[in-house]
Amino acid sequence: QAHAKVWHLYNDHFRPTQRGKVSIALSSHWIKPQRMTDKNIRECQKSLDFVLGWFAKPIFIDGDYPESMRSNLSSLLPEFSEVEKKFIKGTADFFALSFGATLSFQLLDSRMKFQQLESISLRQLLYWISSEYNNPQVFIVENSWFVSGSTKRDDAKYIYYLKKFIMETLKAIRYDGVNVFGYTVWSLLDGFEWHRGYSIRRGLFYVDFQSHDKKLMPKSSVLFYQKLIEKNGFPPLPENQPIKGLFPCGFAWGVVDNYIQVDTTPAQFLDSNVYVWDVHQTKKLIKVDGVYTPKRKRQCVDFAAIRLQISLLQEMHVTHFHFSLKWALILPLGNLSVINHTLIHYYQCFASELLRVNITPVVALWQPMAENQELPVPLVKYGAWENPDTVQAFVEYAKFCFASLGDYVKFWITMNEPPVKNLTYTAGHNLLKAHAKAWHLYDKEFRRSQKGKISIALQADWVEPACPFSRNDQEVADRILEFDIGWLAEPIFGNGDYPEVMRAWLHQRNSADLYNFHLPYFSEAEKKLTQGSFDFFALSHYTTTLVGWEKEDALKYDHYLEVQMINDITWLHSPSRAAVVPWGLRKLLKWVKSKYGDVPVYVLANGIDDDQNMVHDKLRVYYIQNYINEALKAYTLDNVNLQGYFVYSFNDKTAPKYGLYSYVANQYEPKPSMKHYREIVDNNGFPDPETPELLCPEEAASCSECHFFRNRKSLLAFISFIFVAFIVTIFFIMYYSQRIERRYK
Repeated sequence: QAHAKVWHLYNDHFRPTQRGKVSIALSSHWIKPQRMTDKNIRECQKSLDFVLGWFAKPIFIDGDYPESMRSNLSSLLPEFSEVEKKFIKGTADFFALSFGATLSFQLLDSRMKFQQLESISLRQLLYWISSEYNNPQVFIVENSWFVSGSTKRDDAKYIYYLKKFIMETLKAIRYDGVNVFGYTVWSLLDGFEWHRGYSIRRGLFYVDFQSHDKKLMPKSSVLFYQKLIEKNGFPPLPENQPIKGLFPCGFAWGVVDNYIQVDTTPAQFLDSNVYVWDVHQTKKLIKVDGVYTPKRKRQCVDFAAIRLQISLLQEMHVTHFHFSLKWALILPLGNLSVINHTLIHYYQCFASELLRVNITPVVALWQPMAENQELPVPLVKYGAWENPDTVQAFVEYAKFCFASLGDYVKFWITMNEPPVKNLTYTAGHNLLKAHAKAWHLYDKEFRRSQKGKISIALQADWVEPACPFSRNDQEVADRILEFDIGWLAEPIFGNGDYPEVMRAWLHQRNSADLYNFHLPYFSEAEKKLTQGSFDFFALSHYTTTLVGWEKEDALKYDHYLEVQMINDITWLHSPSRAAVVPWGLRKLLKWVKSKYGDVPVYVLANGIDDDQNMVHDKLRVYYIQNYINEALKAYTLDNVNLQGYFVYSFNDKTAPKYGLYSYVANQYEPKPSMKHYREIVDNNGFPDPETPELLCPEEAASCSECHFFRNRKSLLAFISFIFVAFIVTIFFIMYYSQRIERRYK
């Protein structure tokens, strides 16, 4: 009633001359049902009625309290007379809304939630207000989140919540038709925040409460909000707009399967036993004892699993297929004393069948997956990569694979995605030496005859400073890139030694007696061995991470590297919370070029998980479309020597939720994302209808028969000799027969 009287006072005596507006500011939360049932939805409505509708409904609808309040609080809720209802109704010129951390959520009585779930969806609240209160004009008079009381200048968390709320407001205006005409950030300065006191900060300006004059300093959020006001929102950035164009001729379009489906079950045709069919009693086959047929040699056609996988790959129209060998199964003891010849034959058959259908196999010797890192058990027992003996064991294994599979495989990866997050510096050192020795082994003993190429594949997710205006955040991002990528890349693609940033940082940390981590040193011979041990730069890229230097969330803070992981809640995320940030791939490719020059680059894995129940897998379609387009920008606009792109992953059986094929009830079904990727492959990018079509020369088709004869040169020479001898014999027989006939005539 007090509000209504003030409104009428202004309306009657001041509005005609001052021409202003008057309203009441109401604070509210948003609530969503625990489960989508009618009862829970009613409880959510009740929660909003009790918190917001208590004041909003009398003013904006009919002058009376919500029915849900009346039915639950009949004896406690005062009654409005008809005169009071008429007096209160309509006493607001706009809907003033407060939506923030403290009033809307932290001070909310838990009983007001009615056992439902709080949500910070401002857009949904705005839509509800518009629907519930006849689409009033809305002014957001207070909105923001908070950061830790210890955060000073670079308040990245505050920025991304602010970004989320303003973007949701914009969506409510553009897509939902909500009549929002103003927005106000809370607050200008840090202050005393209700029951949280000085433990949190919500100001755009930092206040030093310990200083005598309460010194003020602008935070990064000031610059963010200033730029946003200048642009009046979020206009599309030119660099993020998709482009048209094609990749070069011979571009490698591929797909990844960490480990191919291996089924070495013998075919029935390899069984030498003889059976009879008991058609009268058991209706089963009965083996005849003592009777055998000649055994024939095992053939590739005996492996039914291969034919199915090859047919699925053909359906995709890819030119390359990337998979990893299983070191632990090929050489179970870690040396050549025990060899799984059946598995090697399976790999030979798989690779030869790929070649038969013009798909190039890209084979990794080792990929860490399980707890034992997919190493032979004896090597794990004696320290795995911590033990220098593992280096020589890997070289022997590599030599065996080159000799056994090199006639079919021309594209080798020594190590696929070494786990830098879980590697000690000693293990990483030995791993680098193992790679370098394997590369030199191939270069000296196999390259001339097999004519292949070989390198290492590193996982390389992009790292972006959380505050784009912060020099400290940029330094943190640069440091993380060196620790995550440069650690293994710099010795191979750079100067033969570890990044100087790593050495300087570890020296600083060890000097403070906080840690005792020592980065090994390469001898001059080892530097020479490691540097340049590559034919191309292969990387796996999945997402982008934001980092800052201000400690905000202890659970996401790395004390060792002094880095705070930040989440931009406006980014699109997968079910596993992986951020979808296409421009991160382009930035990464530019970084590789700036660091290591014009090296040939292959994106050997790029993919996202999606809900397996989503029939249309729209997220993966969006992901593939936009990441490939960013790769095209890197190639055409940034002159990155990009030569191939591979989607992760082949199917859901081997990589659940990541596959281009679903796997249900022993059946593979192509997803829409597979068909979308196939279309991009067929077009070799994103053709522009207005530009001439790029005509690539036809590549010579490979043939399995070529490999058959290449592996049997001595047999081919013998057959040629017999054929020539046969022709010569026929010639002499005919020649002397004619002479004898002439003599008798």
